[in-house]
Amino acid sequence: MGMIKSTETTLDEQAMVASAEKALGDIATIRQEVSKVIFGQESVVENTLLAVLAGGHALLVGVPGLAKTKLVTTLGSVLGLASSRVQFTPDLMPSDILGSEVMDQDESGRRSFRFVKGPVFAQLLMADEINRASPRTQSALLQSMQEYHVTIAGQRYDLPAPFHVLATQNPLEQEGTYPLPEAQLDRFLLQVDVDYPELADERRILLETTGLSEATPQAVIDAERLLEIQQLIRQMPVGDGVVDAILALVRSARPGQGNASTDKHVAWGPGPRAGQAMMLCARARALYEGRLAPSIDDVHALAEPVLEHRMALTFAARADGMSVRDVIAGLVKQSRS
Repeated sequence: MGMIKSTETTLDEQAMVASAEKALGDIATIRQEVSKVIFGQESVVENTLLAVLAGGHALLVGVPGLAKTKLVTTLGSVLGLASSRVQFTPDLMPSDILGSEVMDQDESGRRSFRFVKGPVFAQLLMADEINRASPRTQSALLQSMQEYHVTIAGQRYDLPAPFHVLATQNPLEQEGTYPLPEAQLDRFLLQVDVDYPELADERRILLETTGLSEATPQAVIDAERLLEIQQLIRQMPVGDGVVDAILALVRSARPGQGNASTDKHVAWGPGPRAGQAMMLCARARALYEGRLAPSIDDVHALAEPVLEHRMALTFAARADGMSVRDVIAGLVKQSRS
């Protein structure tokens, strides 16, 4: 019996390795196709793709004109997902996102209600400038992101699978905006900070996007294949050392856990969902970089996008000019030493 069990285990491992190698090829092709349209911004592309590959949502934060919208539409095309886009405004209502019931009348004069689905019924929803919508509309999207279904007039409607929200936010404009509540921020697997491009990349942008023709990305995979890759990522083994590193980092970011720097500067820290996000994204990052198991380096690399939107500084720390990024960089440095 022991021999049979051992043989079965070997076959399972071989199948896992074969699936992973196929996924590596797909991901490499996805990266190549995205790079035809998005120049530079490697970390932005990587982290956004990691969020999708891990089966979650991402919040892209950056000033206007940095190709955030372009990246999302490109990913929709390359991943073969049905996409939709909503430009958030203060007067946007929940029904504008979720859909609404309309009254129909047939030839005999009989009236009935029919549900017309809103833009949330897509596999990839781009929520542009999400912090411009009112809390009422934000909470409607929150249910969709967490529960993967909406409820209209007591009737449940399931969202398509896979379902991802890639939201953008302008960090500069505060007037006329509604900051996302902590509960909704926590629903985003990663926060992706989008910075200005490097000189060489910006030169290429100027030359290649102002002519008569622009490169158009082609579909590399489809929704079904993306779901397979997401399942594969959840099956990847994670060593005890990596799990311990995730726990140590997440717990060190919470006040009252024995870290002097955190106790002094952090008002509240990340919950268990941060550790879950780190586990999934570390596996996805390993696969993204051509490895079959995550390492502690993956944990350190993901510390900022996983933790940044799940922490808040004390008033004294903000008054001293500190940022959440500074605190996270210090925690990573401590964990390495």
